[in-house]
Amino acid sequence: MLTSNKDMHTISVYVSNKPGALARIAQVFARRGFNIESLVVSPAIDGQFSRMTISCSGDPSGLEQIIKQLSKLIDVLQCIDHTYDQSVVKEMGLIKIAVDSEGRSEALQIAEHYGCKTVDLTPDSMILQVVGNPDKIDALEEMISKFNVIELVRTGKVVMSRGETLT
Repeated sequence: MLTSNKDMHTISVYVSNKPGALARIAQVFARRGFNIESLVVSPAIDGQFSRMTISCSGDPSGLEQIIKQLSKLIDVLQCIDHTYDQSVVKEMGLIKIAVDSEGRSEALQIAEHYGCKTVDLTPDSMILQVVGNPDKIDALEEMISKFNVIELVRTGKVVMSRGETLT
């Protein structure tokens, strides 16, 4: 589960899609004592660039320095802290639980409440897919923990600025 405290930040970094860019960016965070909690990287529209969405925790006063240092890197075109922006933030999770026919009804009720899809179903287990903000997925994890959670995978945050503002 991601750290949920006031020191959690969501940063988007628009970079040239070149080898080594991720390592140089991660090194800036490490030198400043920030822990990267999640990292999502995907190609931009034309494939020459990528968007990195980084969820990190650390001293808020050091974040401004990190953004300045990232902006100086050759491969970085733009770096923005979206922590306090008007943004859409989503994450996807897959949760595999052991559940027999007796507990299946309750598990499906919880899944329905959180808008999950059942993406795999066997006589003794099921895999739920959930999409939403990280708090929603945290809450689902807590509710579903009454069952035997076999495996859990989360994508990490993706973020997009609302309105006409570019991310």
